[in-house]
Amino acid sequence: MEELGVIEHMAYARIGLLGNPSDVYYGNTISFTLGNFCASVKLEPSEHLVIRPHPFHDLVHFNSLDHLVNRLKSEGYYGGVRLLMATCKVFHNYCKENKIELHGGNFTLSYDTNIPRQMGLSGSSAIVCAALSCLLDFYKVRHLIKVEVRPTLVLNAEKELGIVAGLQDRVAQVYGGLVFMDFSKEHMDKLGHGIYVPMDISLLPPLYLIYAENPSDSGKVHSTVRQRWLDGDEFIRSSMVEVASLAVEGRKALLAKDYQTLAALMNRNFDLRRGMFGDDVLGALNIEMVEVARRVGAASKFTGSGGAVVVFCPDGPSQVAVLEVACKEAGFVIQPVEIIPSRLNDVDLQTLSSD
Repeated sequence: MEELGVIEHMAYARIGLLGNPSDVYYGNTISFTLGNFCASVKLEPSEHLVIRPHPFHDLVHFNSLDHLVNRLKSEGYYGGVRLLMATCKVFHNYCKENKIELHGGNFTLSYDTNIPRQMGLSGSSAIVCAALSCLLDFYKVRHLIKVEVRPTLVLNAEKELGIVAGLQDRVAQVYGGLVFMDFSKEHMDKLGHGIYVPMDISLLPPLYLIYAENPSDSGKVHSTVRQRWLDGDEFIRSSMVEVASLAVEGRKALLAKDYQTLAALMNRNFDLRRGMFGDDVLGALNIEMVEVARRVGAASKFTGSGGAVVVFCPDGPSQVAVLEVACKEAGFVIQPVEIIPSRLNDVDLQTLSSD
């Protein structure tokens, strides 16, 4: 085999701007990649196939029993090794099922990330997305696996580990930039994926990220609502249809740069989520992050399932200054959102479907 060099890819955190969580209910969403936080995966050719634990995130050396227990309380049992392994398995199986030949040769996979856990910024899927890109390049099959299919592979790797989620985050991270997504049942049944439409990131107004130092667990949020939706609960069904419609209206508002409408849609998105899930599920701290922005007249909603909030200040810098003071008093961190453009290359673009 020809010696291949070191391959490294990054994937960024994402913000669900509108329509979430309707991606798992045949809805529509708008999301974008957030440059403030990212994960990176490095692939190096090696004699044996090695998944290298991260010195911090996969910690197995402790100073004491108290250190171990406190660590588990704050970080849980899960690092990134399992994500890399699951990515390899799903990638291998997909290639085998689709008769995509993979050359011989082994590699060592390692990763790093600064995406905070349990903030609803899709830290796990970022690691998987970056790892998948490394495998595509190592085996030289990027041109054989369509961009539209890759978010499903990322999601399948997470499903291997019991992670409950939808496609929205993985689409945003695979495509990069700002993306409108249509997950209608017709598309999902016919194509096996949604219709994903990249948008110009310059359409977005200045946005801000608010988060708490001790965020909630984003993994609990979908549970009861999902079952009620499956049971045909009329309130949940109609609310989810409206949530999905917010992304459609939001796309129109962004294209027209109608930011007053965007602000109203963001607020409505959170109100609908709150009505469906209830305050006990969302958590007082998460609700307060939204409310601290609303009290100064800003629009706000969760970036995902809780733990962080995306904010738009329609009145500009003076309103931002007031919000910064309010966040400091409440003990929240606030920072400007850095929006990352699409990272698809020419080979990726050639795989895109025309439908």
